[in-house]
Amino acid sequence: MDKTLADLRKDYTLQDLSETAIDPNPVIQFKKWFEQVLAAQIPEPNAMTLATATPDGKPSARMVLLKDFDEQGFVLFTNYNSHKGQELAANPQAALVFWWAELERQVRIVGTVEKISPQQSDSYFEMRPPNSRLGAWASNQSQVIVSREVLEQQLEEFQRQYANQEVPRPPHWGGYRVIPREIEFWQGRPSRLHDRLLYTRWDNGSWKIERLSP
Repeated sequence: MDKTLADLRKDYTLQDLSETAIDPNPVIQFKKWFEQVLAAQIPEPNAMTLATATPDGKPSARMVLLKDFDEQGFVLFTNYNSHKGQELAANPQAALVFWWAELERQVRIVGTVEKISPQQSDSYFEMRPPNSRLGAWASNQSQVIVSREVLEQQLEEFQRQYANQEVPRPPHWGGYRVIPREIEFWQGRPSRLHDRLLYTRWDNGSWKIERLSP
């Protein structure tokens, strides 16, 4: 290769981010940015990194999809028995990171995690394509399997079991809500002097805004 990793760099020049231009509510500010991401037709705009940790501090991270957000928090869905589900059960703290390279923007969210209600999980599960619903039954997420064929056989078994009927939500599958206590908006700027504005939630539910050095 012609370039080494140390040579790879980009100067960010598209936009700036000022205290006077942002909304005092970070959820509203996130909504504004997310609408701009949708307008830019960025692939997988709701893709985000979910970072979790064991009680003794061993971290792990993976890409997941944001499926809803509001003043209560940011919602994702998964298998409760997966590695992330086990870590969240033991240590209900998480971080989310969105990276939208085309807009030179990043959002980082840190907070506590809770399961959403079974009714909310049911409502979303019913919206999923039939094969995705069957896949939630067929996959023992994060568990070792001997071959791809085992997974496909399990899917075929559930296809037969639920032929010509509605596929119910598995009890081990549902949603989590990340309740933010920090939300940081990052806008790339020239010379690595990026704009970073951090919202921190006060005990009364209001938000403090501070600029961070890049």
